[in-house]
Amino acid sequence: MTDEESAALMNDLVFRGRIKVSALRYADTLTIQAVPASSHTSLLRWSWQTIGSPDVMAQSLQPSVVMDAAVQQDGASISDAALQGAVEATINKLYS
Repeated sequence: MTDEESAALMNDLVFRGRIKVSALRYADTLTIQAVPASSHTSLLRWSWQTIGSPDVMAQSLQPSVVMDAAVQQDGASISDAALQGAVEATINKLYS
C-alpha cells in the first residue's frame, strides 16, 4: 500500500469495526486461556480494557494494525482470518 492508502485505511470506520471484532475475539480468548507468566498481567489488563471499551481500543490499535505486513499486502480486502492474525500480532507486540 502507498502511504496515502495506509493513511486512509487508518481512518476507515468499516475497517475499524473489523479490528474491534478481532480485538474482542482475542480478548475473550485471553480471558479463558492460560497466558505465559511474563505477559499474563498486561494481556489480562488489556483484555478487560478492550471488553469495557472496544471502540476506544479499536481506534488505538488501528494505525499499528494497518502497518502490519499482511494488511499492507492486502489492504481493506484482507480476509477476516488474516486480519485476526494481524490484530493479535499487533496486540502481542504492544501489550506483552
